Amino acid sequence: MSGADPGTRAQRQHLLRVRGRSVAWVPPLLLLVAIAVIDSNTSGEFRIISWIVLVPGIAAAICGVRGTAVFAVLALVTYIEVDAAWPHQDQTGLPDFILVAVGGALATTACAVRVREERRMLHMRDVADTTRRTVLRPLPTPWAGLDHAAVYLAADSEARVGGDFYDIQPGPHGTRVLLGDVQGKGLPAVDTAAALLGTFRESAYHEASLAVVAERLEVRMRRQRQYVTDLGGEPARGVERFATAVLVAFPPCGSPGGHIEVVNFGHEPPLAAGPAGVRLLPPGDGLPLGLGDLAGPESGAGSEPGAGSGSGSGVPPVRRVPLDPDETLLLVTDGVTEARDAGGAFFPLHEHVARAVLADPALTQPRRLVELVREGTLRHSTDRLADDTTIFAVRPVRPART
Repeated sequence: MSGADPGTRAQRQHLLRVRGRSVAWVPPLLLLVAIAVIDSNTSGEFRIISWIVLVPGIAAAICGVRGTAVFAVLALVTYIEVDAAWPHQDQTGLPDFILVAVGGALATTACAVRVREERRMLHMRDVADTTRRTVLRPLPTPWAGLDHAAVYLAADSEARVGGDFYDIQPGPHGTRVLLGDVQGKGLPAVDTAAALLGTFRESAYHEASLAVVAERLEVRMRRQRQYVTDLGGEPARGVERFATAVLVAFPPCGSPGGHIEVVNFGHEPPLAAGPAGVRLLPPGDGLPLGLGDLAGPESGAGSEPGAGSGSGSGVPPVRRVPLDPDETLLLVTDGVTEARDAGGAFFPLHEHVARAVLADPALTQPRRLVELVREGTLRHSTDRLADDTTIFAVRPVRPART
């Protein structure tokens, strides 16, 4: 996309407003007056009236099309009046008149192009924001008995959403959490993430077994891949799209706590951070979503979900993992763990969080934990992320003390 960054434009417009009123006309007007006054008070050997061509140029950068056109006319009129006030031998004459006239016309045209591109970019930004709210929908805080915080950082500064996804889905069988990363970039990755999230939101609510939820995600990923194949997409280039993910189930309110259920589809294992320290959950020993048919001869793309514990359909097993009430579950995508410094060293997530929590146990609060990892990742990579990055922290809400 061409033009300035939307955030830069918004900041510029904010700086050029006083009490809600635009003052973008002030700089070009001051420049016009200054050039006219200075030219009128110099000798004929040093004429700067032709510099007035800068006025519509400045207006083109910060004013609208009408404002720029007005300044183009004002610059031309001012040039004629000031130049005519000098004796004939000291006048700059026709060449500079043509320069000011053509400069004003070009500035007005450039402003029209700039405004058109800004409107186009703002429209694309609205579309991207709508897409992001679909994939990464806003979540109430707290929600369904979970306190949580998340941050998403796009590797491409122009992008606002990518293949990373996460969600929380409460239901009658407990609260389920999903975080994942679709292989690849661009709109195809976003489309796949949206498909997986749609399946998760329905199955996580209705299905009592986490294994069935995992199977439905695996089948949905294979269906998505087949859909792309039928469109003549990625497989024609020898690429099979997949997604790594972590699926977590918290028990329903009122049920005995102290544990969670985890299904890991080849993703980075979560961290459990508490006042007693930071520990790594069991690693992801399963294949990514979409590749479960490679696990054994019994699996296949046509497997119907709900047939069993998941081993027959190529999905990883459900693991029961202890989680203390004061521990926070930290889930990240590989944008964090694969962030490199100038020397090529990976970001030591476990060690970084462990040191910080040891010094200040209050950092296990989800919001503070997410900010800790975000700052550490950006500092380690010197703000140069090689991949989209998602940091997600959840923990059960502590009951109020009476």
